[in-house]
Order: sequence, then structure tokens, then C-alpha cells
Amino acid sequence: MRPIPVQLTHAQPALSLARFRGTPNLGGTLVIWGDPRRMQKESLVRVLAVVPARGGSVGVPLKNLEKVGGTPLVARAVAACLQAELIDEVVVSTDHDRIAEVAANAGARVVHRPADISGSTASSESAVLHALSEGLDEDPEIVLLVQCTSAFIDPADLDAAIAKVVAGEADSVFAGTETYEFVWTGDGQGVNHDPATRPRRQDREAQFRETGAFYVMRTAGLREHGHRFFGRIAVQQVPMEHAVEVDTPEDLKIVRALAPVVDRPLPIDVDAVVTDFDGVHTDDRAFVDSEGRELVAVSRADGMGVSLLKRAGVKLLVLSSEQNPVVAARAAKLGVPVVQGLTTKHEALSEWIASEGLDPERVAYIGNDVNDLAAMSLVGWPVTVPDAHPRVRAAARVVLSTPGGAGAVRELSDRVLAARPEAVDAAPVATATVSSVTSRIQPKPVQIGDALVGPGQPVYMIAEIGINHNGDVDIARRLIDVAADAGCQAVKFQKRTPEICVPMEQRSQIRQTPWGEMTYMEYKIRTEFGYDEYSQIAKHSEERGLAWFASPWDVPSVEFLEAMDVPTHKVASASITDHELLRALASTGKPIILSTGMSTLEEIDKAVEILGTSKLVMMHATSTYPLPPEEANLRTIVTLQERYGVPVGYSGHERGLQISLAAVTLGAVTVERHITLDRTMWGSDHAASLEPSGLEHLVRDIRIIESALGDGVKRVFPGEEAPRARLRRTTA
Repeated sequence: MRPIPVQLTHAQPALSLARFRGTPNLGGTLVIWGDPRRMQKESLVRVLAVVPARGGSVGVPLKNLEKVGGTPLVARAVAACLQAELIDEVVVSTDHDRIAEVAANAGARVVHRPADISGSTASSESAVLHALSEGLDEDPEIVLLVQCTSAFIDPADLDAAIAKVVAGEADSVFAGTETYEFVWTGDGQGVNHDPATRPRRQDREAQFRETGAFYVMRTAGLREHGHRFFGRIAVQQVPMEHAVEVDTPEDLKIVRALAPVVDRPLPIDVDAVVTDFDGVHTDDRAFVDSEGRELVAVSRADGMGVSLLKRAGVKLLVLSSEQNPVVAARAAKLGVPVVQGLTTKHEALSEWIASEGLDPERVAYIGNDVNDLAAMSLVGWPVTVPDAHPRVRAAARVVLSTPGGAGAVRELSDRVLAARPEAVDAAPVATATVSSVTSRIQPKPVQIGDALVGPGQPVYMIAEIGINHNGDVDIARRLIDVAADAGCQAVKFQKRTPEICVPMEQRSQIRQTPWGEMTYMEYKIRTEFGYDEYSQIAKHSEERGLAWFASPWDVPSVEFLEAMDVPTHKVASASITDHELLRALASTGKPIILSTGMSTLEEIDKAVEILGTSKLVMMHATSTYPLPPEEANLRTIVTLQERYGVPVGYSGHERGLQISLAAVTLGAVTVERHITLDRTMWGSDHAASLEPSGLEHLVRDIRIIESALGDGVKRVFPGEEAPRARLRRTTA
């Protein structure tokens, strides 16, 4: 057992050193400064907590495994001890395999209790004494008896009780709650009062009822007396709401009802949140008009909560038993996938968890009725609302304080985000208008190689070589030179495995190429670069001071690029619905650049759920080659930034420079354009590409625009001072 050093800090004067030199059986000298309740040890006082938890129970079978606030009673007791600063080790003494498993998972060391001290007549002291003889080289100075039957144990109360023994104020301390009750015997005799007199409460001395929650003892005294009470006995006062001992089913109902009020709301550390709809997003009521159409009321706060979860990369899903257009409309508004018309929610939930590669223990499910119980049992964080069915509240690990339809989803979102320090700021986002660009919440920049990409940083210029190298590494090198000379930061290629990417019906089609007539499959293989070519590309890019990366079109290409150690990956617009590819990219942990051409918001939502947002840069794009101005839709840059809270750039396929330059004025943080040595070269992408002079002008003009945009603060500039003095007229 590790010794815990103790240091007490408080504004009170230092306690006398001599006072502790004389304290028996506490391992020698101990210096304590200040308030013992804020103790941190600095001596060899060792403290062991023993939690007796046998399998037999008369009032409530297997009581110690019953859940309160979604956590078994034995695990709650262990957690309280582990959170106490002054307890070195927690031991659970049990004769039951399942209790042992739960206790070990909660962080306790398990001691298997022999049958002769496991019956209903065995004392708790016998369990403590047995635990002291198992696995310890020597006795700790202090031992605690902590009972699972008390659902609410404050670690601070444990520390304060231990401090009383360490400080020599007591040899034995028990948990008690203050009471002024008049106690009677069954035959009408007053126990703690004279029935002939009825003093007022304020005139009576407080008494304390033993709660049974915990007892702190000098170990030597326990061994000497064989009982928890000996020597100087003190009480550690605990709140009345902590003083319910579970011995009957009625007691269990009481503590379960108290848990949402008494338990401190803790962060919920999960990777996904799945919600029921009726009774969670709504108050479980429906308004029906004269034509039979249903209307429901929802909370706008829930919408913000969902938005923040999406920005933080938390996966989301709505499950509903009903097939209802109201559900579909709300899910579409939130940008969350929904599965409706389910007879068994738990089967759909299980399939989704498996398909997303999630750990069920890191999933939260919030429901409100009995048809949610099976789904709640599948996840590590079953959650419910305060007005849920009693069986659902009993099964929940967390009971929220906010009802469904009134912000329950937002409350859950806030607790999930509290476990994610990197989560986005919860402030509301400004309306998406051009004039409000500078006042909106700005997404955090993303590190790509040596560059930061995001608001407040220079526009990250990407020269898209793509397949314009025509399978010739010398052309690729010349295009790298073009990009470097123009002032770009990166060049991008495309990487495919033709055997996977080329559709079967296209493989045998005949193509006329610069290398003669060949099948489309032969052409794709002929122009695909391998390790040797990309090694030369990597070397030349480094020599010219450029980053290089590619758009992988299949999983083997991801693995190929990872072996080349590229700084980022680009998702081509055509690949946004290839969820297998997206999961492979997400697993790399690298920054991802996501192109959104020919995609709906729903398709983008699903891609973002897989990729997360912490290292995501999104690119507005329209996949028309070449792009006509009326299809550019540049205001989507603002829409994407506000919907997803990530840096947004522009990937252009137009002729000329104007549209790309306008994108920068709307907040594009990166611009990508295809480049070519000559637009008349053979190949599908050359015509919509920039030649060397065009790329040079684009980079030059973007840098001028960056300077011209300024910071939005209205001021008088030095160049205005002379005209101001010469021309300004001021009248009353």
C-alpha cells in the first residue's frame, strides 16, 4: 500500500507538532497545517477503505448490484472512496462473482470472503478484519468501513472523518445526521425526551442519528476491541439527504428518486449521442389540426446543443418508433440522421454502433419510455428526462433536470461538451450575411504541415496538379516549379487503385490517347503514379519548399499515402458518400480537407459525422467543368462555416480569376485551382486549369485582397490626414 503524504493548508494557525507526537499507533510524527478537512498527507499514515458487499440480502436480493443513478451501489461506494484524497486503497470484500467483477471494474481490489463470514449473521467488522489479513504486509494506521447501503457518500465527508482520527481528536468516527426528532418506544415510552415537557426545537440540543454510511477507526483499536466503536468516538455530520440507508425496496425507490437531485452533475464523456424523439425532443404531446396533421413543440436550445455536438465531432442519431414526417423534418433541420418506424430500437442501435465502429460504453442514449429500455441497456450512458416512466428513471445512469421539449437535449449536450475541453464555444452564431462575416464566431485554424489554415492566417494556396501530369513525372516536376514560382504553399495530386476505382462497364472502352489506342483501364494504369514517381515528387516538392498531398479514391490509396507520410488528405467531391473511405481517412488522425461539390447538406452532414471537425477544413466547390459563374454560389462559403464551425475554403473549376478572388472576400481561407503547363494539352482537366501566368496573377491578387480587407475597425488612415485638413468642413 502506498503511503500518502499529508499537507493541510488553511488560514488557521498551525496545529501543535507535540499534539501529534503523542497520538498512538499513527506511524510517528505528523505535522498538520490548518483545517484537517482540506488535508493532504505528508507522513506515513496509511488509510485503507473496506467495502463489505456480500451477495446475500434479505430485504432486496443482490442489493449491492442495484443501480442508483445508473450505477450499482457497490460501484458508487468504491467511487466515493477513490475520490477521497486521503484514502490509499479501496478493498471490496465479497462472496459473489458478479459483485467482484463490478467492484474490480470500478477500481477496487477484491478480497473473496469465506463462507463462514458471509452469512446474514456475520458482522461487518469480521469482513474488515479479514480484509486486513489479505494482501497486506502490515496493517494501515487507519481503516474505514464503508457500506454500499448508503447511496450518497461525499468524498469530502470521508476526508473530514479521517482527519479527525489523524489529528487525534477521535479513535472512531461515524457518519451521522443531525436530528431533533422525538423518539418513542412501541408501548408509548419516551426514549430521548420526557413526554411531560415539549421544548421548542431551538431550545433542544441537537442529536445525531447514525446513518450507517461509513466508520473510520484506528486499526489497532479495531483489532484490540473487535468492534467499530472504542476510545474517543466522534460524529462526522452528513446532510439529511445523504442519510437514507437501503434495506427495503421502498428505500431503493427513495434513493433513486433522490439521485437526480443529490448527485452532482458530472461531465458525460462519450463519442456519440443517440436520442429518442417523442418525449425527448418534444414534451410527448402532439397538436392535431382539423385535417389530422400533427404539430409538436421543440426547443430551439436543443438545436444549438446539437450544433455544438456536431462541431465537437460527436456522432448523432435519432431513433423513433413512429414513421412521422414531423420527425423527419426536425431531424433534417438539425442535420442529424434519423431511423423511423422501428419496432425494436435496440436492434437498430446495435447495428449503427457496429457500423460506426463505436465502443458501446462510450455511447449515450436518451429515452423516456419503456420501449427505450432495451436500447438503454446497450450503452454505457443510459440517460432520461425527469418525467420519464419510473422503470426508465430506475434504469438511467443520468436523470436530467430539464424535461423533454424544454431543452433536455441541450442539457445533455452541455454535459457531453464539458468532457471535451477542445469543444467549440457555446456562444450563438451570427446570422449568415455578407455584412456579418467579421462578427461571427471564427473557427480555429487547422495545422497542415508547417502552415496554419483558417481565419486570421494567409490564404493557403493549393495548386491542384491532379492528373494533369499525364503520367509523366517530368511534367509533374515542372508543374511543382510553376506552383513554387507563383507563391503557392502546396501541390495536390490524385491517387487511385484502378482495379478498384474504374467501373466494370468502362474498363474495356477504347480511348484514343497520346500513346495510341488503348482501353480505358490501360489508360488509367498508364497514367497512375507509384512509389518511385511519388518519391521523386516528394523530394522535388521539399526542395521547392512546398507541401504535397493527394486525394485518395480508395482505401489502399490511403494506406499508400500514409506510407509516404503526407501532412494531410483531401476528400474529392466524388468521394463524399464513400463512408468506408472516410472512416479510413478519419482513422489516420491527419487533418482532412473535404470538398463538397455535387453534394447535399445531408450528405455533407454524414461525412462530417465520420470525419469529425477538430482537424477538418471544408472546401466549397461546384463540380461543373468549366464552371459557369451562375453556378458558383459563393455565399455557400458562409453557410458551410456557420453550419459546421470549421475553416472553409474554395476549390474552383472556372475559367479566369474573378470567382476565386471573390471567394477570398467572402472568407475563403484556402483556394485550390487546377494548374497546367498549357490548356490545350491532352486530358480532361486541362481546359479548366490555370496556366503559369494565370496562377501567378491569382496568388498576387489574393495577397493584395488580404491586405485590402483590413481588420474592420473604422479609423482615419495617415493618407487621409492631408485631405481631411484641406477639405473637411465642420458646421454646428
